[in-house]
Amino acid sequence: MAARIYQRAKSSMQSGKARVGHWILEHEPTEPKRADPLTGWAGSGDVRDQVKLSFATLDAARAYADKHGLSYHVVPPAERKLKLQAYADNFK
Repeated sequence: MAARIYQRAKSSMQSGKARVGHWILEHEPTEPKRADPLTGWAGSGDVRDQVKLSFATLDAARAYADKHGLSYHVVPPAERKLKLQAYADNFK
């Protein structure tokens, strides 16, 4: 079983930094999603796709994966680049 560990990003609708530093462990899909013939929704029989575990630190997420025999890869967090400009720059 494979898993992915990544850091939760701040939502575009979020001004604060609540729950930004948490790390998420989610399982990689083992089978492709297929369309349901009745509703047309995409789904699969893999229930592990629905589970997302949250950890306070990266070390805690790695320890959980090691304890349960999960192979994992860590996705590094993206660096945020701030574009600082004055309001008057909009009218140049």
